[in-house]
Amino acid sequence: MATVPLGFNIDTPRWDQSTFVGRLKHFLNITDPRTVLVSEKELDQAKTLVEGCRAGLVPPGSSQEQLLYAKKLYDSAFHPDSGEKMNLIGRMSFQVPGGMAITGCMLQFYRTVPAVVFWQWVNQSFNAIVNYTNRNAASPISLRQIGVAYVTATSAALATAVGLNLYTKQAPPLLARWVPFAAVAAANCVNIPMMRQQEIINGITVTDGDNNELGHSRRAAVKGIAQVVLSRITMAAPGMIILPIIMERLEKFTFMQRIRVLHGPLQVLLCGGFLLFMVPAACALFPQRCSLALADLELELRDSIVAKHGDKVPYVYFNKGL
Repeated sequence: MATVPLGFNIDTPRWDQSTFVGRLKHFLNITDPRTVLVSEKELDQAKTLVEGCRAGLVPPGSSQEQLLYAKKLYDSAFHPDSGEKMNLIGRMSFQVPGGMAITGCMLQFYRTVPAVVFWQWVNQSFNAIVNYTNRNAASPISLRQIGVAYVTATSAALATAVGLNLYTKQAPPLLARWVPFAAVAAANCVNIPMMRQQEIINGITVTDGDNNELGHSRRAAVKGIAQVVLSRITMAAPGMIILPIIMERLEKFTFMQRIRVLHGPLQVLLCGGFLLFMVPAACALFPQRCSLALADLELELRDSIVAKHGDKVPYVYFNKGL
């Protein structure tokens, strides 16, 4: 085994994570949809290389570019808390191929109640997997809680979608096209907090600037989950708001009326174009390693930290999830 190149730390972000642009570059890298095509064997090799690099040893001849690519694969497929390999559907790198297909179909098949019910159910099933996969892994959740979260979020989406679909029957066609987004936004406000309820109930681990554990905070969990909800809604918004306007205008052209069978595939492709940028942009809205001022913590935890560290810990840090 060879030693790690002098001064190289594989866990140091390549881009400044205190800025939106730096976070955007980071998430463009790890949400690259091409990584979903990488074999399980290559992912495992990447994990081995990353862990070896952390230990100070790498295979002879390993270049810095190879180490950085291994870290890209590792970040795209393994959970930042547990280091466990995430299921393929739940990875953020699968958001573009998975999301474009489901969102495109939701926008295309919005006219009838059965179609609305089916595609909202498919979308909430997908979201439940993504939310569970990207939770703060330090807070376990039972199968019963997962089931309740799934049923509640799906019900909220269906109630919103079906209710608005009926309400907009007499409204301008464009309003009806926006119903799927309203349902998705409503469901995200339910699905994510429910799927991560253990974090709100028991709190999540908070650390100091050197990653030393300080305790568990419910307020940190609430802040992290709120940011994730906003990120997910932002992720869906451009495609689900702008694309209906585009399709509404395109469908007035004669050539579009002759190729109705291609409207669905066209919407799927256009959704992919939006998501290709919006997935990393939405993930980059807030730092992955979130912070909370000591003064904003629960009184008991704050007093405990002050008793042990005095005024040396003005902020605590935690993984907000994605």
